[in-house]
Amino acid sequence: MIKLINVSIRLGEFSLENVNLDIRQGEFFSILGPTGTGKSVILEMIAGFYKPDSGKIFLAGRDAAHIPPEKRNLGFVYQDYALFPHLNVYKNIAFGLYLKRIPSLTIKARVKEVAEMLGIVKLLNRYPTTLSGGEQQRIALARALVLRPPVLLMDEPFSALDPNTRKKVYSDLKRLHAKYKFTAVHVTHDFAEAALLADRIGIILNGTVRKVGVPGSIFSNPGDPEIAAFLNINQESSDADIEGLTGMNFQQHNVCGAG
Repeated sequence: MIKLINVSIRLGEFSLENVNLDIRQGEFFSILGPTGTGKSVILEMIAGFYKPDSGKIFLAGRDAAHIPPEKRNLGFVYQDYALFPHLNVYKNIAFGLYLKRIPSLTIKARVKEVAEMLGIVKLLNRYPTTLSGGEQQRIALARALVLRPPVLLMDEPFSALDPNTRKKVYSDLKRLHAKYKFTAVHVTHDFAEAALLADRIGIILNGTVRKVGVPGSIFSNPGDPEIAAFLNINQESSDADIEGLTGMNFQQHNVCGAG
């Protein structure tokens, strides 16, 4: 579905080098790494906001170099939600459909469908500034999903939410992914979040993708001292969350000694 082949880009002093990823259709794929390692840049290249200096990106078998951003048929959920404060919730969700000149009856039906799925029907006449962080996050998800994109890109979408709200939104997202079967590419620095949501994880450190695999396998056998150190940092704050959310007991693994 999404392939990056030897993709490199330099932005000022920062660079990504020879990124290779093969994200399968319908997969939930998390890009995991510390702040400043290039996770968001990968998303922005997939979306077409940045053009790689070298390498190729393919979307559904097509060379993305020939597809402008507005033609890539992707949904994007931003870290700060990027809601329009002067539009009510209904119009925020429907905004992309208006741009596509979708008939008004179809817009109403689609907005109603996603609003019911996310439990935000009662919010449709309110404005973003009156909503909690969790409510704004649901609006941002609804606005992306109402377009029915085959691919949903999410850039640290839950980092500003409190733990209880995050768990509720995780549940919503897993349910929506199961229903709509879109391909999801999700950026996070939180292993607990990635372990809960993702089918597979790609770990990026210092501008390179270092390992790709299923969450439990990566944690139990990182195969790289830097990966082990990064996961240990996350483990200190997230063991209880990881075990509670995923049913995996990561305390059983001696990460630093693995691989």
